[in-house]
Amino acid sequence: MPTHVITGAGAARARQLLERYPGARTLVGDLADPDRLSWAFSKQPMPERIDSLLHIAGIVDLGPVGELRPKTWHQQLNVNLIAPAEVTRLLLPTLRASKATVVFVNSGAGLTAHPEWSAYAASKHGLKALADSLRGEEKANGIRVTSVYPGRTASPMQAKVHSQEGKEYDPAAWIDPESVATTIVMAVDLPRDAEVNDLTVRPGR
Repeated sequence: MPTHVITGAGAARARQLLERYPGARTLVGDLADPDRLSWAFSKQPMPERIDSLLHIAGIVDLGPVGELRPKTWHQQLNVNLIAPAEVTRLLLPTLRASKATVVFVNSGAGLTAHPEWSAYAASKHGLKALADSLRGEEKANGIRVTSVYPGRTASPMQAKVHSQEGKEYDPAAWIDPESVATTIVMAVDLPRDAEVNDLTVRPGR
């Protein structure tokens, strides 16, 4: 049975997944503190095989450059960029052995930066660079690397963005998370003779 590692689930969501998927288990680590991920992973059993590593976790906090404090920058860079790099590094031997697929869920902000999106966009531009570098480094080891760039998706993060923008939030106006998940599954399930490097998803309504 394939083994997939997915980042981003909090405790409540992890419990739901455990109930829905018998045999699933959790790996505990604080993505906001990537310096301690190595220690956290060393204290728990790790998968012997990983067929895909899906970097889903992300946080956002908007504001003009003139008002963003270092703490806000550090928080977004840690979760959105440094933690994915560290998780990948720690799991890389297993990923190589399995010839795994690594998926980085990026954002339209990883391609274009807009006013008041500087910290988030910087973290996502960095995530693109991480993915592109990893792809070149690990191609010979059989690892596939895909970046997915969803447009605005109906989610608690999107509700927060609308609140910070002072706009009314209507989830029906944005991409259903299930649609984004479908694109990720498509990339992971491709035959081994093919690889999707970059995949952009936009609202179709």
